[in-house]
Amino acid sequence: MTAPRLRVDDFEYDLPESAIAQAPAEQRDASRLLVLERSSGRIEHAHFRELGRWLSSGDLLVLNDSRVMPARLRARRVTGGTVELVVLRQGDRGTWEALVRPSRKVAVGEMVTTADGHRIEVGDRLPEGVRAIRFDGDPHAVMAAAGEMPLPPYIRDRSAPADRYQTVYAEPLGSAAAPTAGLHFTPELLTALTAAGVEHASVTLHVGLDTFRPLEGEFVDEHHIHREWYEVPEATRDAIDGSREAGRRVVAVGTTSVRVLETAAGTGAPSGWSDLYVTPPHRFNRVDALITNFHLPRSSLLLLATAFVQAGMPEGATAYESRDVLLGAYREALGSGYRFFSFGDAMLIL
Repeated sequence: MTAPRLRVDDFEYDLPESAIAQAPAEQRDASRLLVLERSSGRIEHAHFRELGRWLSSGDLLVLNDSRVMPARLRARRVTGGTVELVVLRQGDRGTWEALVRPSRKVAVGEMVTTADGHRIEVGDRLPEGVRAIRFDGDPHAVMAAAGEMPLPPYIRDRSAPADRYQTVYAEPLGSAAAPTAGLHFTPELLTALTAAGVEHASVTLHVGLDTFRPLEGEFVDEHHIHREWYEVPEATRDAIDGSREAGRRVVAVGTTSVRVLETAAGTGAPSGWSDLYVTPPHRFNRVDALITNFHLPRSSLLLLATAFVQAGMPEGATAYESRDVLLGAYREALGSGYRFFSFGDAMLIL
């Protein structure tokens, strides 16, 4: 029997605005941790610094080490009007891709100027509301001088230090949004886990703004994911292979790490563009456990988490049964005062 098409409306849930974290926890690893066992639906409550209770010696944490660019730029048009650009990714032939607001009013070829005098040419209109732009100097230098951290639109409090929207292990610049599951780690926690025999390795996926884009269409299969650049270093590939051969778990830190690992497993390519859209059912080839935040309703990230829950449930479990398990955990989290989204608390799905 063919499974029914999943409807976008079925991945909605009620979320009071007061549950959306507007600022990070005072200490990164003081955030709360809800632990969900997929096979039984059992839930435990803890704090993130206790993560090691559920990890074993030889387990491998896979971290997305992409660094968030100060990608939000405010500029002025020659008419005197203001324009906001959010840089997404590097494009072709020296251009970059960006969201421009108000895009409709800005002509192709128009020059805009940042407060410190850098000029940016706004070029062609690309699919999905994106524009090509060209900087008058080194793009990263311009963003470092004039840019702001591209906090999600649901965060109205902009008072948090910029480094709190950055993981402590971030290295290569390239993301327009943080891989937020990693924001809970501290150097001390990573050191303690290493001392306990828990290994860690890095992948890179430069995160775009698709992470905040609601699902389009009436049915889940009508949505399309923007492509994002990924890399899996040889040392990480070796560590993953070694863990699996030894029967140890690969624990993905964040949905971005899941997408890297599953893309590379499917294509065999250690780097490239990923537009992998994980929906239930999905056979996970490289991920045994998942650390993640609480996701927006009607989002591709919520679907990935649902698919991961389904993969660990008894055989024959449906996507809607796994959705009920996941959203049941979300309801318990809400009832227990957990904080949601980028600056919010975390889940460990086993």
